[in-house]
Amino acid sequence: MTTLIAIETSTEACSAALLCNGTLLERSQVAPRRHAELILPMIESLLTEAGVSRRDLDGVAVGRGPGAFTGVRLAISVAQGLALGLDVPVVPVSSLAALAQDVPPDPHTAILAVIDARMGEVYAGTFLRASDGHVEALAAESVGPAGLLALPERGHWSVVGTGWAAYGDVIAAHLREPPRFADGGRYPQARAVAQLAAPQLAAGRGVAPEYALPVYLRDKVALTLQEQRAR
Repeated sequence: MTTLIAIETSTEACSAALLCNGTLLERSQVAPRRHAELILPMIESLLTEAGVSRRDLDGVAVGRGPGAFTGVRLAISVAQGLALGLDVPVVPVSSLAALAQDVPPDPHTAILAVIDARMGEVYAGTFLRASDGHVEALAAESVGPAGLLALPERGHWSVVGTGWAAYGDVIAAHLREPPRFADGGRYPQARAVAQLAAPQLAAGRGVAPEYALPVYLRDKVALTLQEQRAR
């Protein structure tokens, strides 16, 4: 069976998960600005609990973004470092897909995953639940003003993520009816990254560490001092 470690630090939540012999273990903490301090101890704690070593890993899965620039960069850097040292592949997973994966299953409802991108904008991805239980993208992910959100034509939606907490009234105006499920307090989690990555790794779809690249969506990822003070 596939044994992999998963990392997700694209938002305020810092999480790691270990999938080993069909068992999924996880660590997660909402701790803004402490991800660099927490992520490696989380990984070591998981390995110790499972009684496995780094050398037992078949691969590393990572939330590739979109999300906070520093958090996305950290996750990719840690994943690349682990994979390079162990000579194993990396499976990058959309952080929006990981967020959508945590929505309660409903095969008749599309999923809108939205992360607050600040400055009135959201990172957005739309998904459907496939027959294997994993989410699949309906359209390309995007970033932009919540008021200009473009959605595929679907009757029923579930909405998840901090973008809903920040701009729920604006997003709701784009839906034909109230969402069947809505939770603005959820973040992408490493357990979902592991779930989505495992079949990809087993199918040989991992990539060399240097090809595990972050996805920011924004062309401009560095803020001016004035922009930083406004956040």
